[in-house]
Amino acid sequence: MAINVTVLDTHVVFAPQGRIDSNNAAEAESTIIGNIDGGAERVVFDFGQLDYISSAGLRVILVAAKKIKAKRGKLAICSMKASIREVFEMSGFLSILTVCDTPEAAQAAVV
Repeated sequence: MAINVTVLDTHVVFAPQGRIDSNNAAEAESTIIGNIDGGAERVVFDFGQLDYISSAGLRVILVAAKKIKAKRGKLAICSMKASIREVFEMSGFLSILTVCDTPEAAQAAVV
């Protein structure tokens, strides 16, 4: 797993590649929460290259969402593959998070 982090004028884009599971969730959380604690208030997760997410990975997303909400920021997720979307649907996360089809829509949602 690798997470590409792109800092744009108004927001930060996290683009994980591969898998987020119990083997690397702590590393993912450290990267993501480190950026949020460092000032990121508008965040986009681009899941276009994410192949798998476990409950440990879902926890990372939930922790990030809670931190962003506490800062009165915005978070959006985009480019979910069908298998990832199914995990988010079964967990109920689709109803509590902003999910967009494209990176452009997600970036517009956090402005």
